[in-house]
Amino acid sequence: MNAKRIKSIEDTDGGTAERRPDKMSDKKWGRDVMKLGFVVIPSLILRAQPRLGLNPTQLAVLLQLIDHWWDNDKMPYPSKTTLADRLGLGPRQVQRYIAELEQAGLVKRVERTAVHKGKLSNEYDLSGLVNRLKEIEPEVRAVIEQRKQVTRRGGLKVSK
Repeated sequence: MNAKRIKSIEDTDGGTAERRPDKMSDKKWGRDVMKLGFVVIPSLILRAQPRLGLNPTQLAVLLQLIDHWWDNDKMPYPSKTTLADRLGLGPRQVQRYIAELEQAGLVKRVERTAVHKGKLSNEYDLSGLVNRLKEIEPEVRAVIEQRKQVTRRGGLKVSK
């Protein structure tokens, strides 16, 4: 066993996976880059972009919202100005793209107000996106499995 390896941890299959102190993400991207933060995004969002009906800018806006979604039970609430600055767009353009995501059922804007009745940035409920991904996952998985079968030696077996 490699001296750098710390300990074994149980994985979801009940087996063991070895854990290393030097994270793979640090090796891939660099430690200083990773120290600035990261976000977990299901690959299905990227793989099913056309299926979700997302153009590149809509996807970029959605990914920015996801980057602000840190806790499962707390919706993200970046301002339109913050999103606009990150995306190189105007706040009004961001507002239009969010409206399109809302119309597609992937995002829901939730108005926030301060105690003194002042307006705060909206919260963005992403449960529509989560539900849509859960809905299309079985079909996408079936297509992936079918492709694996075709690429295996001998290809698909046709039953008669």
